[in-house]
Amino acid sequence: MAPVPESVLKKRKRDEQWAAQKAAERETKLSDLKKKKKVIFKRAEQYVKEYVSQEQDLVRMKRAARAKGSFYVPAEPKLLLVVRIRGVCDMHPKTRKILQLLRLRQINNAVFLKCNKAIMNMLRRVEPYVAYGYPNLKTVKELVYKRGFGKINKNRIPLTDNTIIEDNLGKHDIICIEDLIHEIFTVGPSFKEANNFLWPMKLSSPKGGFTKKRLHYIEGGDAGNREEKINKLIRQMN
Repeated sequence: MAPVPESVLKKRKRDEQWAAQKAAERETKLSDLKKKKKVIFKRAEQYVKEYVSQEQDLVRMKRAARAKGSFYVPAEPKLLLVVRIRGVCDMHPKTRKILQLLRLRQINNAVFLKCNKAIMNMLRRVEPYVAYGYPNLKTVKELVYKRGFGKINKNRIPLTDNTIIEDNLGKHDIICIEDLIHEIFTVGPSFKEANNFLWPMKLSSPKGGFTKKRLHYIEGGDAGNREEKINKLIRQMN
């Protein structure tokens, strides 16, 4: 029997070590994924319970107010969804600058914003060029799932895996897409980071088209604040 060269033996030993190392890494990766899946599932369940309890509280308070013969006034919405509906024709430079600050550089782009005095003042300046309102949970979920892209190193990356979200927002305790939706919808403490991570959503033109872009919504047009009616517009554009 011919002796096996030493170089071949060394190569075999090295290959065996690499194979064992890779197998161990794969095992640890799989066990970590299983643990993460359990955590993500628990968090999703918790969020669903939270949303359901909020809906039930709202119904209960409305019924209690009606029983007393008064009205229940819900809290001011914290989240805004703004969609750009017009181009740059005859636009004042200040208006263009505000749209850039709001990250609305293209027609049919949509962004989430925190509802506060500064943002409302900016929106009043650009009202003829945008449609905005208060999105519900269904709208936020559909937009993030269908049109959600992350901003990673100035690149537009599709959110195909929870690891993408965890790598960029893990330090803010956002490890999956459900965490991201919850943070956006509830306007949580890390809303700014979560919202900046999301690329402005590129929507389609609405089915059936706009009615009249140049008029305000209350005059029978499309521009301006449409409150809860924004959800219907987004269904047509998503």
